[in-house]
Amino acid sequence: MGTSGSGARGGSGSPGSAQRPGDVTERPGDIVQRPGDLDRPVGLCLGPGHIVVHGNAAFVAEFGAGSVGLPAREGMLDLPPDAFAVLDAVFASGRPLARWIVRDGDEWRLTVAPRVDPATGETYGVTFHLRLRSDVPVVRTTG
Repeated sequence: MGTSGSGARGGSGSPGSAQRPGDVTERPGDIVQRPGDLDRPVGLCLGPGHIVVHGNAAFVAEFGAGSVGLPAREGMLDLPPDAFAVLDAVFASGRPLARWIVRDGDEWRLTVAPRVDPATGETYGVTFHLRLRSDVPVVRTTG
């Protein structure tokens, strides 16, 4: 992650371009975390029924603490059927997928990755991540 420094954004450090609080000096190869990254719901589901066994704070804020421990279809009621089709496809194929879904009138990017047992190669669950289209994604800078 980039770090705050004494130069301006991008590290020019030119006079009259003092860095404001919260500015980040980005260097090539840095992974930059933008404001709002911690507000993105993330969860871990087990089995073909997608039992939610973990959700970050943003997940709990979006779907409620009671949704942890339930099948995703029962605890995440405001997701469209397309979202669960992606969870099903990733669990069945063992390959990650992503797609845009509409939730409460907003477009969200749903990214789903398989959880695979390294000893057997079998998919035992999936992880998922949601972000609003308006979010600025985490990027890797290049030099």
